[in-house]
Amino acid sequence: MTRCSDKESEEQSDDETEKPNEKQKKRRKGGKRVSFPPDEQIVSGFAEHRNTDSKDDSCLTLTEVIVAYQQNCSRHQVQPRPHILQQLQQGVCVGGSVKCLDLKGERLDHRSCEALEVVLKSLHFDFINLQAAQLEENGASSLLDMILYYESTTHLDISDNSSMGTSGWRALAHLIKQSVRLSRLDVSNMPMVDYPVQSLSKALLTSQLTVLHLHNAQLSGTPLYTLVGALKTNKALRELHLSNNLLNSYQDALQLGDLLRYNNTLQTLHLSNNALADAGLEELCDGLRWQTAGLKVLLLKNNRITAEGMVHLAKTLPVLKVLQVLDLGENLLGNEGIQVIREPLMMNYSVLQLSLSQANITCEGAVALAEFLAENRHIQRLDLRKNEVKLGGLMALCLALKINHSLASLELDHITLQEQLRDEDVSVTGTLGEDQLVSWKPLIKLWSCHGHAATAAASCYLCHLCSGASAHSTAWGRKGVDMVNEERGSLIKTDASPPFALLERSEKTSPNTPLWFWAMLAPDTSVLAFPMMHCVARHLIKALTGG
Repeated sequence: MTRCSDKESEEQSDDETEKPNEKQKKRRKGGKRVSFPPDEQIVSGFAEHRNTDSKDDSCLTLTEVIVAYQQNCSRHQVQPRPHILQQLQQGVCVGGSVKCLDLKGERLDHRSCEALEVVLKSLHFDFINLQAAQLEENGASSLLDMILYYESTTHLDISDNSSMGTSGWRALAHLIKQSVRLSRLDVSNMPMVDYPVQSLSKALLTSQLTVLHLHNAQLSGTPLYTLVGALKTNKALRELHLSNNLLNSYQDALQLGDLLRYNNTLQTLHLSNNALADAGLEELCDGLRWQTAGLKVLLLKNNRITAEGMVHLAKTLPVLKVLQVLDLGENLLGNEGIQVIREPLMMNYSVLQLSLSQANITCEGAVALAEFLAENRHIQRLDLRKNEVKLGGLMALCLALKINHSLASLELDHITLQEQLRDEDVSVTGTLGEDQLVSWKPLIKLWSCHGHAATAAASCYLCHLCSGASAHSTAWGRKGVDMVNEERGSLIKTDASPPFALLERSEKTSPNTPLWFWAMLAPDTSVLAFPMMHCVARHLIKALTGG
């Protein structure tokens, strides 16, 4: 073609001495010419503004959006969804933004998705819920393209849509990669294998997402390796939720450890309900030591971790600088595990919230935690629910709270009177004499090591309060307590050395009558009260005296 053009130019320059060939004749008959404007007038590109639509599209009221949606449904030959109409009727539009568009459980085929365009075009939503919307490939692709084009939401939940197909996943990856508004994405309960995890991981390399939920996504093995490979260099993501993925203590834990080594911007890592076990915790602890300004929340609930795993955590706790929330609930730590991490917890200054719910802890473990509370000046929340912590452990914790002033929340199970009767042997009877003074070494140790003399004025009482009766007058002194039960006319009073003094039980009282345990831990301080039965008191005395 170039040679022909050169030849034709030569023929035209020879004063047209030769006749043009047949092709030139045909071109000249059409009269077509090609010319180019000067360089400064050439348009090299253009950018379309997405919000330059007329009032009919971008400044509609909710009522106008409803009418437009109904018309769009008629155009696509589908019925308007009553649930969508109801939300638009009851919604509150502030500056073109609505709180939520909830399409959870709605079956959205391709035409139903197309009919939603006018809604997504006219309004911005804080949250669009597409969970279990039965999206098929074409419908998912169209709907996600609309959400991207109109930047319709900041939070998208597309969980439980396992039939999106390749086109749907491609559109989702495109949305993750290019959206400037989307900050939170939930893609749970969908198998992340092969193309889905590859497309998602590639999009995460440059995405602006800050929160990603991938619960129950079958990530164990190669999928997690692919995902972590992208997240190592991601600087935007702040929260990663990976619970219920059967993550194991071998290659999966190794990948998570690498993630913590290389990523210092991730702040929350949710790994509950997996199988990381003690070996997996060791890998995580190795990664945590590299965290200097990143991870603040680590959730390891129900991961088959035992007291042996606490050895690895004990080595890491003293060097942690940023971790603030640690959840070890529903793991079989036991009292042995708590003893292992007791001193390292005292040396840690970053952990503010510690969850040990359902961790197989009894009074012995509670006493160890009480010693930790007495020493630590930063802990703000401690969760001990669903553990077998009885009165002995409760008293140790209460004494520690007299010393600790940082703890704002101590979560314990509420034990009703009926539960006490059910758990204890109510047939036990006996007389509690004033000579049954007891000395509980852990409490005395906690008390005396913080400047309180062991002989400080303090008293503890088992006071009989008959059913239906009340103490109408109470006078608190520096060394003792007077309690007058006006209906019975009995006066109960004693002074004793700390930490406990038990009063004599009235012969008229039934073994099942509620008692109150009163404890004044220091002079002129508030009083702690524990309701319990006579039989419970017997067991308490036995436990405290070692009998």
